Amino acid sequence: MRSVDLNCDCGEGFGAYRIGDDDAMLDIVTSVNVACGFHAGDPEIMAKTFMAAKAKGVAIGAHPGFPDLWGFGRRGLPFTVGEIERLVAYQIGAANALATYAGARLGHVKIHGALSNIAAQDETIARAIARAVKAVAPNLSFLAPAGTKLETAGLAQGLAVAREIFADRAYTDAGRLVERSAPGAVLHEAAEAAERVLAMVSEGAIITVSGKRLATGIDSICVHGDSPNAVAMAKALRARLEKAGIALAPFVAA
Repeated sequence: MRSVDLNCDCGEGFGAYRIGDDDAMLDIVTSVNVACGFHAGDPEIMAKTFMAAKAKGVAIGAHPGFPDLWGFGRRGLPFTVGEIERLVAYQIGAANALATYAGARLGHVKIHGALSNIAAQDETIARAIARAVKAVAPNLSFLAPAGTKLETAGLAQGLAVAREIFADRAYTDAGRLVERSAPGAVLHEAAEAAERVLAMVSEGAIITVSGKRLATGIDSICVHGDSPNAVAMAKALRARLEKAGIALAPFVAA
């Protein structure tokens, strides 16, 4: 029986504000990517999330993004390549410190939002991000969108790269995520998304909006934790994959 990881982004509130049902998601997923305080999150939320994930045997990772609380890290910001390299390094350090404080072990890094989307296509930025991971945490796995510049940059730095697809996002024929502003970019029907993911995992390919298959290895599936139907979609995905004989397990041991 083969296995695949199911991950979600967690700890994305800030102060008194909460986004997503982290407690429910931690009962379903096998890995979580925890916001590091720049696009969301703060020391209190980070520590609590790491403790909760550890208690439930869920693997944890750092989720660095642009310093953009107002825009939730989903707006491209005009940082230089060097600044991006250092802001990623900074956030990994913060996550590692709070994970250690919580008695947990950081296992991977996944880039968030607009920064990930830009780096997926921009080799220079992708390399800067991979250099930051290699410099401050070479032992961590690098969770990268499958078939992107981030994947190749991580491999070039000698990082342990895990390839990710998105359960709740549509893909262009170039293998990129459809812009969120476009109709149909975000998938909301849990059963439909589950069947699509099962097909992608079974075929080893990204399925695009036109039905084109782009061959790729798939190590992890992401459900965005801030989506209104995230819990229902994660449950449907897990149930459908397990029914098909595909086990759910983290790509890095918890």
